[in-house]
Amino acid sequence: MSPSTVELAKKLATLLSRHKGQRCEITQLVALSGGANNQTWRFSVPSSTGGGDNYILRLSSVQTDQGMTKEVEADIQRAAGAAHIPVAPVTWVLTPQDSIGSGYIMSLVEGETIPRKILRDEQYAQMRNQMAFSCGQHAARIHAIDPLKLAGLELMDVDTQISQYEEVYRGSGMRLPVIELALRWIHNNRPTPVPPQIVHGDYRNGNFIVGPEGIRAILDWELAHLGDPMEDLAWLCVNSWRYGNWDKPVGGFGQREDLFSGYETISGTPIDPCRVHFWEVMGTLKWGIMCMMMSASDEQSGPLAVERAVIGRRTSETELDLLELLTGDR
Repeated sequence: MSPSTVELAKKLATLLSRHKGQRCEITQLVALSGGANNQTWRFSVPSSTGGGDNYILRLSSVQTDQGMTKEVEADIQRAAGAAHIPVAPVTWVLTPQDSIGSGYIMSLVEGETIPRKILRDEQYAQMRNQMAFSCGQHAARIHAIDPLKLAGLELMDVDTQISQYEEVYRGSGMRLPVIELALRWIHNNRPTPVPPQIVHGDYRNGNFIVGPEGIRAILDWELAHLGDPMEDLAWLCVNSWRYGNWDKPVGGFGQREDLFSGYETISGTPIDPCRVHFWEVMGTLKWGIMCMMMSASDEQSGPLAVERAVIGRRTSETELDLLELLTGDR
């Protein structure tokens, strides 16, 4: 292990020893992919009787006043677990005493997260047939969590999101005809406001841990906010998250009718397909602007980062998706 990894292992051992009331050793400490703003680590704590426990550590990589704190992220994940939503159980939230940073530790949930394997491997074939319905049920349970019981969630209603993403787009200096068309459509077709509910914010294929029996955990709660719950259902249907399975709009594995049916069995509220369609257009537009800014940031920050450049070129894909959404083909 590198010196910094050895130091982190020592601090984790001290933390777990205090919480467990016995001496703990940290083994197999490995950094996983965590994005630009987060670090994700996997580690094990062996037991003197054999076996042991496996954990995931999520840490903030940067100190910022923007975005959700890891304490709030842990709170909403715990609230989701209490609402019978499949999540990794949060075991400990870090404090300044731990000298590790802002973050939390959760139990490791084994399973598959890679979308192409979920969509193609034979062991998941039966699960895929029920996955859209299950996603609808889990989304309804997320949206039923009482927002008054959680502090620190930002309100991101439709007007806020339109304003935010249009400002980013205008500030880029780029002008793309399809993006302009989509923005005009969004302004002219925005739905009537609804009472804000808890929205996951990144509810899609790639943020699910699955096994042959179904979804074992829903990941990445860092974008959770208060808003229109149909945003989650629509984001799951954005073409970029179908991974080539265009004929299966729900994550590349199912149909909207099954997603809506699963949602309605839990919520008791009929889905308005037009409202979901609006948010699918909005989600596709947002992703297109995000991709555009990936390539722009490379040009401004110096040396080319291949991953960001590859994502940046996907703006053209979202333009095609937007045209098809706006002409009623998807």
